[in-house]
Amino acid sequence: MNDTELKQIFMETILEIAPEADFGSLDPDDALREQLDLDSMDFLNVMIGLHETLGIDIPEADYPRLFTLAGALDYLREKQSP
Repeated sequence: MNDTELKQIFMETILEIAPEADFGSLDPDDALREQLDLDSMDFLNVMIGLHETLGIDIPEADYPRLFTLAGALDYLREKQSP
């Protein structure tokens, strides 16, 4: 899966949890929770959604790696690698 597809899946997963999320001014290096006004349950549901969609186990210890868009895409790319 390429970066564009991973980004699309990530954003679609967020939109399922927070349909009002605005990605227009999203800075890929800033915290997603603050930029998109996600609370801790929203973030947890995004992690669950990614697991269900991509079949990737995301341990709680790895959550900080997914706090930014850039970090999340790096993490998901690593997990997709054989």
